[in-house]
Amino acid sequence: MEKTLYNKIKHLVINEEASITEAFKLMDRIDKKLLLIVNSNQEYKSVVSVGDIQRHLIKTQDFKASVFQVVRPNIRVAEVSQSIAEIKSEMLKFRMEFMPVLNSEKQLVDVVFWDDLFKETQVLNKSNLDIPVVIMAGGKGERLKPITNIIPKPLIPIGEQTIMERIINRFVVCGVDKFYASVSYKAEMIKNHFQNLENKKYEIDYFEEDKPLGTAGSLSLLKNKITSTFFVSNCDILISQDYEAVYDYHIENKNELTLIGALKNYSIPYGTLEVSENGLLSKIEEKPELDFMVNTGMYIVEPHLLDEIPENTFFHITDLMQKIIKRGGRVGVFPIGESSWFDIGNWAEYNETLKKFGETPIN
Repeated sequence: MEKTLYNKIKHLVINEEASITEAFKLMDRIDKKLLLIVNSNQEYKSVVSVGDIQRHLIKTQDFKASVFQVVRPNIRVAEVSQSIAEIKSEMLKFRMEFMPVLNSEKQLVDVVFWDDLFKETQVLNKSNLDIPVVIMAGGKGERLKPITNIIPKPLIPIGEQTIMERIINRFVVCGVDKFYASVSYKAEMIKNHFQNLENKKYEIDYFEEDKPLGTAGSLSLLKNKITSTFFVSNCDILISQDYEAVYDYHIENKNELTLIGALKNYSIPYGTLEVSENGLLSKIEEKPELDFMVNTGMYIVEPHLLDEIPENTFFHITDLMQKIIKRGGRVGVFPIGESSWFDIGNWAEYNETLKKFGETPIN
């Protein structure tokens, strides 16, 4: 691979023997959803996308697979004979962050980047996801006191916008314009804030719980109001993901409920021991790394499930999941990278989110 080209793309390069966990981490770190796969000699082999990794994890839960094991056959690339107009058309059609360009010997000779072609004129992840979104905004935000003594958690700022505005705006760019918000604590403050916003391209219907009903109990108030598939989001999270891809997975797999799960990697800084009978050491593993999928607090729900939520009863969404599984229904998990999930549930997480958005943490 030519040195000048390699310097241009080296942040996007991953070795074919790297694990999909490593690929997920790299995508998170550089904020890209596509990586170039090379061999040990830096020769181009293929491309791996976040979608390739997600499909593999959905199917197998095998975090240790190499990136080369999960790529699709016939990866889309451009040829040197193609014009920029043709490449641009392909990238726009398939929403590609970049396009490898190969010569007749299938060697990598260039990479065309979305940002270079489209600048600010096109949105890479633009879609038309015209379904309702429910935001669970009724909690007191106990772990974020004392700030939540003054303002409710949905109105906590991240830069120039509140967390709830940021949640809404991420759906608006996907084509959503109908929102429902479950409110209770300082409900009037939330309503007044959004009522006074100018140039909104969406509407919010509020429904109010008279007492704490858990993470799903208040959804019973939406019976007969929502009749289509809908998203549910906690009000203290942001998910950086193509929501249309989550929706497509949910529909294609005929799930009743789909939750978005984030990959969490934990490094244990000690040697872990396996001990057999009589206290004899059978195995020691030095500083192992453990991978888990954790619940992010965003879901896709089928409307008939509203009838399975008891009215005026404290009921968590995990209770609903168990109910579905017990009767043989389908609860799916759509995986995302750890850095694609922003959580402001407590002070440490809130400050980390502020830093990721280029804001000054609050001491």
